[in-house]
Amino acid sequence: MTQDIITKTFQEESGRVIALLYAHLRDLELVEDAVQDAFVIAVERWEQDGVPRNPAGWIFTIARRKAVDRIRRNETLKNKKAILKALIEFEHEADTMDIDDIPDERLKLMFTCCHPALSKEAQVALTLQTLGGLTTHEIANAFLVPLSTMAQRLVRAKRKIRDAGIPFQVPSLERIAERIDSVLSVLYLIFNTGYTAPIGNHLIRHDLCMEATRLTRILKSLLEQDMSLTEEAEVIGLLALILLHDSRSQARVDTDGNLIPLEEQDRSLWDYDKIDEGLTLVDYALRMRRAGPYQIQAAIAALHAQAQQPNDTDWAQIAVLYGLLQRMHPSPIVQLNRAVAVAMSDGYEAGMTLLDELQAQGDLDDYYLLHAARADLLRRLQQWDNSRTAYIRALELCQNDTERAFLRRRLTQVDSNIKP
Repeated sequence: MTQDIITKTFQEESGRVIALLYAHLRDLELVEDAVQDAFVIAVERWEQDGVPRNPAGWIFTIARRKAVDRIRRNETLKNKKAILKALIEFEHEADTMDIDDIPDERLKLMFTCCHPALSKEAQVALTLQTLGGLTTHEIANAFLVPLSTMAQRLVRAKRKIRDAGIPFQVPSLERIAERIDSVLSVLYLIFNTGYTAPIGNHLIRHDLCMEATRLTRILKSLLEQDMSLTEEAEVIGLLALILLHDSRSQARVDTDGNLIPLEEQDRSLWDYDKIDEGLTLVDYALRMRRAGPYQIQAAIAALHAQAQQPNDTDWAQIAVLYGLLQRMHPSPIVQLNRAVAVAMSDGYEAGMTLLDELQAQGDLDDYYLLHAARADLLRRLQQWDNSRTAYIRALELCQNDTERAFLRRRLTQVDSNIKP
């Protein structure tokens, strides 16, 4: 029971404690070590003395003291006296306050972790560790890299933030939009990595989907609390998009773990609470009349969610929205999705024409979903030999075991129609 409370406190509150201490120390390595020390002590003390009335405040107090101890022992730390003076002054001030009365600094930390000076891989890892409460081991497992590789990646990123003086602040009003784009791209990447794992035995990593949802909610809430900022339609759009996609998670695989394509899913398994919230958010964001790529994608997801049966899907409107998305955010991936929507609305031949044009461009030669989409349309057109070739190419490129099993099943169906 106590261990469960400690785990829950770590997941929910460590980000806030780290952000608050970092505001005074500006050294992520030192701060995270101090917070880890506090949770190690909590394991022993809470078991003996009981869980404190304010677990997050207790962790914050112990972490602050541990940070002071670490600074005093660190002979090479620059500005040691100044940092200690500021931290001890803050200790006297904070002792009379509840942690909930202290400003929440997580929004600043989110922008720090997602600073464009860091690589995208580092941004994702830092966000998951500092704000998501995931351990280095959990992040390494999530992205299927060795623990040592992830540990080095995190250490380098933290030292770059410190040594380069990356600011701990919410960007100016003039730059907020472009910097929020970076934060949103990190959160969406975390979600997509969970929703369709690029490599491995499982199609879905529910832990990463949940973490992306939680962090996006935090971002939305923190932006709303900052009186100097206006509501960001794209943040609302991303949350809607994540909820609408995630609503289908339970229907995407059967009890044996086999992938089930959208048109064959049991829609009674969809999470309609998430759908209702997602639809409300889409409507609210679009009425702000500041449309962006995440809102357009959320509107597409909404059309899928509103279809009671596969044949009810408004593919024509989806194709229009992908066309708008392509003009707004040009990408061969968007072209691919539009081609599929055109195939479903205007006929398979029309879709194949667009896919052939896209393949001729060469941008997606090594992208298995292009070849999987071609294989599927060729199967529907009963062009069995060409479909077989496309399925084989998709299998060569796909690295997720669940998706590979699905492609093999489709290939077997195609082979059964090829005359010997």
